[in-house]
Amino acid sequence: MSTQISEIGRSATLERLFASTTYKNETSWIQPARGVSSQAHRFYMEGVDFDLTYTPLRHLGYKLVLGVLGELYAKSLQPERVSVLLALSNRFSYEHVETLWQGMVAAMTEHKIASVGLELLPSVNGLCVSMTATGVQKRIVLERRMPLQSKDLLVLSGHLGSAYMGLHVLEREKVAFEASGSQKQPDLNAYKGVLADYLSPEIKADLLSRLIKQGIVPSAGEFITRGLAYSALELQKRSGLGVKIYINRIPISAQTFQVCEELDIDAVTAAMNGGDDYKFLFVIPNGQYDILHKEFPDLEVVGHLAQPEVGAVLVTPENVEIPIQAPNY
Repeated sequence: MSTQISEIGRSATLERLFASTTYKNETSWIQPARGVSSQAHRFYMEGVDFDLTYTPLRHLGYKLVLGVLGELYAKSLQPERVSVLLALSNRFSYEHVETLWQGMVAAMTEHKIASVGLELLPSVNGLCVSMTATGVQKRIVLERRMPLQSKDLLVLSGHLGSAYMGLHVLEREKVAFEASGSQKQPDLNAYKGVLADYLSPEIKADLLSRLIKQGIVPSAGEFITRGLAYSALELQKRSGLGVKIYINRIPISAQTFQVCEELDIDAVTAAMNGGDDYKFLFVIPNGQYDILHKEFPDLEVVGHLAQPEVGAVLVTPENVEIPIQAPNY
């Protein structure tokens, strides 16, 4: 059964969407007078940032929320509020919006978001989503951040390239499906890992608090959604220092290597220039390596900051330095 939003009305639709959640629709919100706050904003367009041919709406809602929360975690901020604006064309029924919203609520609940706002607008171009998240952190915590300096460690929160290869698999199967004219869905069981990393990425909600509890406050951070190369160049620009990343330290899963070989794509290229990894690149003071190594086996040291004249480089096992480049940077 499909119900048009125009049959229900905007206000009634909003009431229905919030009825099954623990949230109230707080369209205005006063930031609590404690700590330091900052915002992150992202805008997503159907056909540009996501393809509903192969992206389930619930997965999409979850992923879009994480996309904006990640920007705050990278700044060492704890997310507290999310504001969502959905612009919808008339091909989206209430049931579509409800499914998308369920994914968003699941992500917000998991990351303990305290305040939520939602607004609906009409659109002539499919689905557009504007998201703003607000995060806070105790001033005393942020004051413990050390100034960036050469030899500081570059630390990754997980493997790279998998989401990029998941997208390639989906695009390949979409083309084959449309060309065949068949109604039979392709069998993608062999690609579960890379597909999950693209369609339903995860962010460990407790990672930042675990670091802070151990006395580690990242000096800087990047949320990797455009590839490691893009984030490395951003870090170089913002820090004014050089960046060295060691190729043999970049974590790449076995399935990513397998799919890269199948599709004739270099795995390091996938890790450096792929997108939607939803991982963090943190800068950690060199002196905290022992704590990092002991308490955070899930984090990987992949390089370090360097003197400015080094630039941003990939270092091969033979110690050859290759300048880092990123598409559209």
